[in-house]
Amino acid sequence: MTNKLRQYFPMIHTRQEVLAEIEAKPKLKQEFYSWEKKYRKEFLDFCTGVKGVKIMYDFISKEILNPETVPERVEELLSLLIGQQVHIKEVLPNDGTRISDESTLVIMDMVVELEDGSVVNLEVQKIGYKFPGARSACYSADLLLRQYKKVRSKKGKKFNYTDVKDVYTIVLFEKSPTEFYEFPDTYIHYFEQHSNTGIQLNLLQKYLFISIDIFLKYQQNIGIQLETRRDAWLAFMGSDDPDIILKVIEKYPDFKEMYQQVYEICQNIEEVMGMFSKELAEMDRNTAQLMIDEMQEDIKQKEEILKGQDDRIKDQINKLKEQDDRLKEQDDRLKEQDQVIRELMKKIEQLENISDVR
Repeated sequence: MTNKLRQYFPMIHTRQEVLAEIEAKPKLKQEFYSWEKKYRKEFLDFCTGVKGVKIMYDFISKEILNPETVPERVEELLSLLIGQQVHIKEVLPNDGTRISDESTLVIMDMVVELEDGSVVNLEVQKIGYKFPGARSACYSADLLLRQYKKVRSKKGKKFNYTDVKDVYTIVLFEKSPTEFYEFPDTYIHYFEQHSNTGIQLNLLQKYLFISIDIFLKYQQNIGIQLETRRDAWLAFMGSDDPDIILKVIEKYPDFKEMYQQVYEICQNIEEVMGMFSKELAEMDRNTAQLMIDEMQEDIKQKEEILKGQDDRIKDQINKLKEQDDRLKEQDDRLKEQDQVIRELMKKIEQLENISDVR
């Protein structure tokens, strides 16, 4: 089978070259064969160009989309996602924006301040969190408060609330949360707060959720059109399909430089193996965290079902008690009627006896 990617990137190793280097170094050999078979195949496939390298690998994305070394790439991506031209003024520390035990599900997480003072939190999640709305709202609130404190401290008595700018929370899902699959033809979801009366107030917090998996499926359904540069970026971020990668390069040749950088990283087999091992360890933690979330949600749902059943049983008991009370009342009335009838029968008998005497 022709290796399509090697035709564009001749530095890509052959399978024999990669395996020879691994076999020649006992430490690499031990590490390689400690992986599950499917992961050994995955590693060989992307190192040899059988498949592309997923940009969403943590060790790749941090090199390709580093806002300090290649800000122009991040600026273009953010501009296309937000829908307005942006320029990065400063890369901010993201301490405090992520709960520590949740960071395992996040592949990339960067916080930047734009020239107009707006703050953007761009993150990529390999596996979409449960409750993505509530979680994102908490992170957004944290960033908004940090910006407020920073600006107020800087401005002092000259501070005005107009100095506090928009906060954008942008989340890209490699594998989207369940609720997003209800919209199979929509892969970008924008949220901001609106009034029910139509009054216009800027409440500063904006959210963008992007389902890469749904986007790629949609592109496959329409024949991989990649009509816009935004489409090209989403395909670049999420696809390891050689046909899609070549389509991106053919329509947008400047993307070849980024793919070239990826394969230059892959030249160092030992280093890439080390980073890939860390990636696999994180995936295990991701899976465990996801299972915990799902189990907690399942338990909560079952508790709600049991509570509902308990309430229904109580209702049925109350209804049966009411029916029993009604039956008791009817029985009492019947006894009263029976007593009346007996008394009437007795009077009739007395009257008949008097009539016979006469």
